[in-house]
Amino acid sequence: MSTAPARATVSVKELTELGQRFETEPAGAIVRWATETFGADRLCVAFSGQDTVLVDIAAKVDSDIEFVFIDTGYHFAETLETVERARVRYELNLRVMRVPATNPPLWEIDPVNCCSAAKVAQLDAALEGKLAWLSGLRRAEAPTRADVPIVGLDHRGLVKINPLATWSDMDVSGYVADHDLLINPLVERGYPSIGCAPCTRPVDTGEDARAGRWPGTDKTECGLHGEAPNTGQPSLTLRTP
Repeated sequence: MSTAPARATVSVKELTELGQRFETEPAGAIVRWATETFGADRLCVAFSGQDTVLVDIAAKVDSDIEFVFIDTGYHFAETLETVERARVRYELNLRVMRVPATNPPLWEIDPVNCCSAAKVAQLDAALEGKLAWLSGLRRAEAPTRADVPIVGLDHRGLVKINPLATWSDMDVSGYVADHDLLINPLVERGYPSIGCAPCTRPVDTGEDARAGRWPGTDKTECGLHGEAPNTGQPSLTLRTP
């Protein structure tokens, strides 16, 4: 259990240096830095229900960390089942953010902006009172994620940590096998990237892993992972509760 006090400021230079150092650090060490720096009660882990690699690593570092799952109301049954099985297995401090239903469903009338109106708004609410959050983004997932930093600032001014940024697909599959982890059954059915059921399809051989997301549109990201622009500021003040 982390007892370190949360810090109110962080310098851009420090984040850059940490990012460089973390390139060769194990994911568990990166998570531990986050809990020791901000305190387990001032950060959370975004849990998508696709696999439990980051869940396994973070829960072993500090069982008090809050995990956040955004229930849009349109998830595959397999995703909801994976989340529940993970909650039980790890006794997760799980917070489920439920998106209010609309009639007709927002994805039918405005599929491009559905994510920002639903998922992003719920993540914003979940991050109230937090100083940092962790996600499972990896550079190998898609060309659009090739430059994902291990640590940086999001557009809210919160520190965002991606402990698995350097992991390859083989690293993930190897960790899953070595630790007998839970994984969403859809992954083995041709869904390497899983979102809401109406906007996700299995991918064909040779396609990008995220080609099955928002098919027929130019959309490539849901908006949860926007980074802060490089302002050149020598330091930034974190949003404090």
